[in-house]
Amino acid sequence: MSHGPSIEWKKDNAAKIKSRLGIVLFIVYTLVYAGFILVNLVNPKLMAIDIGSQNLAIVYGFGLIILALVLAVIYNHICSRAEERLNNENETNNNTKKRGSE
Repeated sequence: MSHGPSIEWKKDNAAKIKSRLGIVLFIVYTLVYAGFILVNLVNPKLMAIDIGSQNLAIVYGFGLIILALVLAVIYNHICSRAEERLNNENETNNNTKKRGSE
């Protein structure tokens, strides 16, 4: 049985901001990951250097995972704020237009 959609999808007023931010954060992550690959290509012995009780490869790898999570949280925070701000502005503008036409 189809009960229809659970919510009504509206226009995403923050789509441009979210797209740009996603691209910027993707580029940041790609550059850091490219550094990891570059070190492995140019001087793989460098990855064997001990940092504490781990080697650089392990530390860099976990750093990449943590960076991905941090970038995801940043993306979510900024996008949520942008959605709230732009949707509230849009609702305010729509309410003003409705009052003017009455």
